Amino acid sequence: MIAAPEIPTDFTLLQESETHFSSDTDFEDIEGKNQKQGKGKTCKKGKKGPAEKGKSGNGGGKPSGPNRMNGHHQQNGVENMMLFEVVKMGKSAMQSVVDDWIESYKHDRDIALLDLINFFIQCSGCKGVVTAEMFRHMQNSEIIRKMTEEFDEDSGDYPLTMAGPQWKKFKSSFCEFIGVLVRQCQYSIIYDEYMMDTVISLLTGLSDSQVRAFRHTSTLAAMKLMTALVNVALNLSINMDNTQRQYEAERNKIIGKRANDRLELLLQKRKELQENQDEIENMMNAIFKGVFVHRYRDAIAEIRAICIEEIGIWMKMYSDAFLNDSYLKYVGWTMHDKQGEVRLKCLTALQGLYYNKELNSKLELFTSRFKDRIVSMTLDKEYDVAVQAIKLLTLVLQSSEEVLTAEDCENVYHLVYSAHRPVAVAAGEFLYKKLFSRRDAEDDGILKRRGRQSPNANLVKTLVFFFLESELHEHAAYLVDSMWDCATDLLKDWECMNSLLLEEPLNGEEPLTDRQESALIEIMLCTIRQAAECHPPVGRGTGKRVLTAKEKKTQLDDRTKITELFAVALPQLLAKYSVDAEKVTNLLQLPQYFDLEIYTTGRLEKHLDALLRQIRDIVEKHTDIDVLEACSKTYHALCNEEFTIFNRVDIARSQLIDELADKFNRLLEDFLQEGEEPDEDDAYQVLSTLKRITAFHNAHDLSRWDLFGCNYKLLKTGIENGDMPEQIVIHALQCTHYVILWQLAKVTESSSTKEDLLRLKKQMRVFCQICQHYLTNVNTAVKEQAFTILCDVLMIFSHQIMTGGRDILEPLVYTPDSSLQSELLSFILDHVFIDQDDDNNSADGQQDDEASKIEALHKRRNLLAAFCKLIVYTVVEMNTAADIFKQYMKYYNDYGDIIKETMSKTRQIDKIQCAKTLILSLQQLFNEMIQENGYNFDRSSPTFSGIKELARRFALTFGLDQLKTREAIAMLHKDGIEFAFKEPNPQGESHPPLNLAFLDILSEFSSKLLRQDKRTVYVYLEKFMTFQMSLRREDVWLPLMSYRNSLLAGGDDDTMSVISGISSRGSTVRNKKTKPATGKRKVPEAEESSSSDSMWLNREQSMHTPVMMQTPQLTSTIMREPKRLRPDENYMGVYPMQPEHHQPPLDYKQQEEAARQQQERAAMNYVKLRSNLQHAIRRGTSLMEDDEEPIVEDVMMSSEGRIEDLNEGMDFDTMDIDLPPSKNRRERTELKPDFFDPASIMDESVLGVSMF
Repeated sequence: MIAAPEIPTDFTLLQESETHFSSDTDFEDIEGKNQKQGKGKTCKKGKKGPAEKGKSGNGGGKPSGPNRMNGHHQQNGVENMMLFEVVKMGKSAMQSVVDDWIESYKHDRDIALLDLINFFIQCSGCKGVVTAEMFRHMQNSEIIRKMTEEFDEDSGDYPLTMAGPQWKKFKSSFCEFIGVLVRQCQYSIIYDEYMMDTVISLLTGLSDSQVRAFRHTSTLAAMKLMTALVNVALNLSINMDNTQRQYEAERNKIIGKRANDRLELLLQKRKELQENQDEIENMMNAIFKGVFVHRYRDAIAEIRAICIEEIGIWMKMYSDAFLNDSYLKYVGWTMHDKQGEVRLKCLTALQGLYYNKELNSKLELFTSRFKDRIVSMTLDKEYDVAVQAIKLLTLVLQSSEEVLTAEDCENVYHLVYSAHRPVAVAAGEFLYKKLFSRRDAEDDGILKRRGRQSPNANLVKTLVFFFLESELHEHAAYLVDSMWDCATDLLKDWECMNSLLLEEPLNGEEPLTDRQESALIEIMLCTIRQAAECHPPVGRGTGKRVLTAKEKKTQLDDRTKITELFAVALPQLLAKYSVDAEKVTNLLQLPQYFDLEIYTTGRLEKHLDALLRQIRDIVEKHTDIDVLEACSKTYHALCNEEFTIFNRVDIARSQLIDELADKFNRLLEDFLQEGEEPDEDDAYQVLSTLKRITAFHNAHDLSRWDLFGCNYKLLKTGIENGDMPEQIVIHALQCTHYVILWQLAKVTESSSTKEDLLRLKKQMRVFCQICQHYLTNVNTAVKEQAFTILCDVLMIFSHQIMTGGRDILEPLVYTPDSSLQSELLSFILDHVFIDQDDDNNSADGQQDDEASKIEALHKRRNLLAAFCKLIVYTVVEMNTAADIFKQYMKYYNDYGDIIKETMSKTRQIDKIQCAKTLILSLQQLFNEMIQENGYNFDRSSPTFSGIKELARRFALTFGLDQLKTREAIAMLHKDGIEFAFKEPNPQGESHPPLNLAFLDILSEFSSKLLRQDKRTVYVYLEKFMTFQMSLRREDVWLPLMSYRNSLLAGGDDDTMSVISGISSRGSTVRNKKTKPATGKRKVPEAEESSSSDSMWLNREQSMHTPVMMQTPQLTSTIMREPKRLRPDENYMGVYPMQPEHHQPPLDYKQQEEAARQQQERAAMNYVKLRSNLQHAIRRGTSLMEDDEEPIVEDVMMSSEGRIEDLNEGMDFDTMDIDLPPSKNRRERTELKPDFFDPASIMDESVLGVSMF
């Protein structure tokens, strides 16, 4: 890069322009001065000097008096409407705003520059103003330090970070202003070696400030300024090339026709353009070295993102100068940034480069070096970054297919199954570009062929092969959704898919295997569902969105196309694959997406009859549950009363059900009447018929066939004999459950009679008794079915059934008795809270074993969730949850989320009862430990430590708001104390109570007590203690001592009184500047505390427990002002307050004065401490970076370089910025090798690389 330009080290106001009323002679003197500064060059020929510009500005243009600037009246050098206000409003055209400023600059450039300087200062949110005196006599660092002192420290907001539409627009207006300013000044003013030097020096100094607002705003301004200069440099380069071509053309002419004057003019023009380009180079070098190379690794992510975004623009805009490894390495390194928004800017910047295939040759080295990093970013934790990484790889793929290896592509392929749709769609586009977008030359001749011979046939096969090789067979819907946007024509070619399934293969073509046909049918079903429903599959997407008119039309067209094709083809497909359960199950789902009206309008009734015959045959052939349920849903979809085909389908359905019901009754009668053991063939016939009826009863109301009676007989016989096959019992329970639910729906929707309600009530009660009997069955599957159905029935027929104004259903409300609740709980304890190996019966290889474990765990989670739902909706008693809660730690990985959610819901219902349940669960665990180990157990044992850890976890669930859980925590302590002293020691009072160690567990909840409640609980504890107990110090009494200490912690002094409630709320949220409590909250807090305590005490007395004594009010505390009560909590850790003694009211003034002096001393010590820390921390409240973390170290900088960078300017003063002449500045702009990854391929120093 070319050496930095010589820019003045400070804003020196020239002596000749000390007043605002300058004359023409002032400009001439200034011109003379300018000829001596900078590089020592005179004003260039063909370009007006500042004096000429000033004269032409005053004489040639619109009049601009000395008291006018930007078209606004000036008073004492400050305009009424500043640039900042004009830009902030954003109403005026930016062109006119810049033109006004240029006119003022031509009149008096110092005043105009002062206005521009104040514009940048104000855009940073600083309230200070740079005056003419400061501008004239102070250096950069002094001005910036002065402006830093003018900041409002109460707020860290500044225009670029403020919320609201006005401030969002401000950022774009601010950037536009800088761009327009350079564009309007590009032909003269930017070359006067004054305006740009001053602005760059200012922005460089501000970008090095410790104040975030200065650094952020100046970096944005400098980067936008650089972008504008790059555009100017690009135009200069184009003009130089054009001039050179004109010069060469003129010189190549014969001597007689050559115009020497023109040659001289072209030479002069080229020289001027070269000089201008040199100056632009110096400006860009100054900005790049002074701002970019320091701020692209700033501690603030927004600043780093700005730098990376702009360097991407430079490389794209002026690739000849910037698109090389010396600049690309910054983007490559920053791809390792730990903030997602910065990584995102890197990828978007690279996308703009890879999109232009002409630039691919310049990106080869970068691609080979950073390709692996880009591939790894496809798995970025930030989904937006992952999406852009995949899109970037797609552009890389389009530019050169050889760059990405097969392994790289496979890393992207599997993302088509991602649950995050944007990631999946991007991966689908990559997959399509790689595997499906290429056409062979011979395909162009068969574009008009359809079906099996269409060009899509091979692509469909490729899709099937990819789906099978991915080994995620159940995720076909995700694969289709991922490719839906980019491969719509392929995925909607249902005619081709149908031909591949029905037609015979062509000569030399390999037929599809059975596995490939199953995959193709599944993919075809998913494409039809996507086209008909127009929304992503379950688990991908936030829900259904409103379709546009165009999308609705496409949806209707697709459904018509689907119906016309498959109304004819579906019976043929079912006939071909009728014996294959998997294929038939998928094919039977197609009629759900038909437009049934087409059966009539298209005269396709014969095909409907063929479809109904095929479905009937499938029902008779299959006993698989999935196939039967698919048949049931197909009948349900076709039996729509809105369409004329309803009668035809309803007749076919009724005939089928009649036959099944008659067959079932006949088989059941023979099956139950046999005195001998049932024959296996008869049992199979009964089971298969019962499966068919149950599957149809799920979707259809079969009440008129009266299936309750026959199922009741079957179940009752099974209870009496105990030899009923388990599958028959399971399906009989399920069928009877459907009968109950259809009856309930019937009495709910229509005006039912009292007899209907009584009959349903009787059937429901009898059915619950049967299910309760089967809870004790020897077969686990039967017990699980009975338990699940019981939970559903109890939930449905609970008090919730009357909600929504359905009071007529009150007779149906059923509350389980204690025996049923106990049996349900026992089932949970016996079948859910077990080890994984105990419930694993699979031995078919390791993979099957893992799959069976996952499936078994999922089943157990469903069982636990069903029972917890009964607890949450108060169907069963809340104290039954104690046996669930005590398993929280032991089975945290399997059921922790379910148990925690149950705790949360029960606490919302009744805080006190929930607390009682929690302490009951701890008591149960404690008793179990006593039974195993006896009363002389070791308190350091894993069992006791586990109970304490569980208590700690329980305490964390109460949250931070102690006021909300106050009564619940107090009641928890009360029950815990009573339990600890419940069993006296048979050896006498000199020995501890048998359960005293429970106080060690109870102490885990002491931190959740308010201070005044600690005292109240302590008084209650003393009621159970004797005088000798308080004197004991042996190890066996340690639980009592530790519990007492936990209650006394922070509660011994007078601040423990009811007034301390003032700080209980504020202690949970730490403000940056803690304000003392006001007196307004004194009385309400005291009243609330007193009322809460009295409510608790009244409740205790009514329960005949020892009375808790209310804390006496301390006169000295009550009379003191709240703000004098104690110093700020921030000081308490360093300067603890001594407990005050009770004093009579007469000492109030002395007390107040002492408290005030003590608080002032603490505040002064705190201020001293804080001032000392500032030198080491170099951060301030709000304005300084006190909450930001450094960017990633391994790529961005070495640890040595980071420490060196952090140590720079550790004093609060801002470093003086002197770009060209200052050795200090030159050393700051150099890039030291240890700042970067030494293993990088980019070995060149920035200083050794030229832009041009």
